Amino acid sequence: MIMNVSRHISSKALAFQNARVATAGFNARSFSTETEASLKQAASSATDNKTERIKYFKVYRWDPEQAQKPYLSTYPVDLNECGPMVLDALLKIKSEQDPTLTFRRSCREGICGSCAMNINGSNTLACLAYIDDDTKAATKVYPLPHMYVVKDLVPDLGNFYEQYRSIEPWLQPEGEKKEGQAEYLQTKEDRSKLDGMYECILCACCSTSCPSYWWNADKYLGPAVLMQAYRWIEDSRDGSTKKRLEDLDDAFKLYRCHTIMNCTKVCPKNLNPGRAIANIKKKLAASH
Repeated sequence: MIMNVSRHISSKALAFQNARVATAGFNARSFSTETEASLKQAASSATDNKTERIKYFKVYRWDPEQAQKPYLSTYPVDLNECGPMVLDALLKIKSEQDPTLTFRRSCREGICGSCAMNINGSNTLACLAYIDDDTKAATKVYPLPHMYVVKDLVPDLGNFYEQYRSIEPWLQPEGEKKEGQAEYLQTKEDRSKLDGMYECILCACCSTSCPSYWWNADKYLGPAVLMQAYRWIEDSRDGSTKKRLEDLDDAFKLYRCHTIMNCTKVCPKNLNPGRAIANIKKKLAASH
């Protein structure tokens, strides 16, 4: 009899304990759900109360398939819902407002040079150009100046790349490799001479900001190509230095540079094409 009473009491105690645990779990879940709902409501209220920051972008438009002159299209963009760079705004415009807007872009990290364009009067990369926070002034976006336009913000870089190819931008060592030779080696000092030139990404910002290049783009090689030419002239592993200098010794290819220095001012990689051109002139003067 006593044993039956004990079992009965134990069963009641166990049932009571299980009920307490179940109730506690239910209360915890309810509290968690209520808290989550409160947080979502607070976030929604904060978003609703946030003042819109509308920035206007005036973008150059031209379509060769349409019988229409070039014009500027104005697009409003809420900066609260946009990334910090001009490229972010252009992508947002293309995605949400006008899918016909055409421009080049690739890496978004200032490495490929694809998104070079003229923003508020200065050549730069759209992925590295911060949006001006002043919402009263519109941001104006044009293709690189004094270039034929393919469509909208896409310039024709065919001539630019042909000029780059003309300098033969590859290593031309003197003689054949010796048996068992792997790389063409150079000292750390010789390697450091290439700093400030090999980083060029051929975005054409410098060349298209140069008035001399505007006037003589068919003959003058321009800052970007000349800096790349000097990069190979300075390379201690190259065996065609004399030939490279002779090819550049021309009244138009090289000497159309009048040291205006727009090239150095606008370079998005903070390089100095003007100094490279001056060094080519010095080497030619010393060789005469």
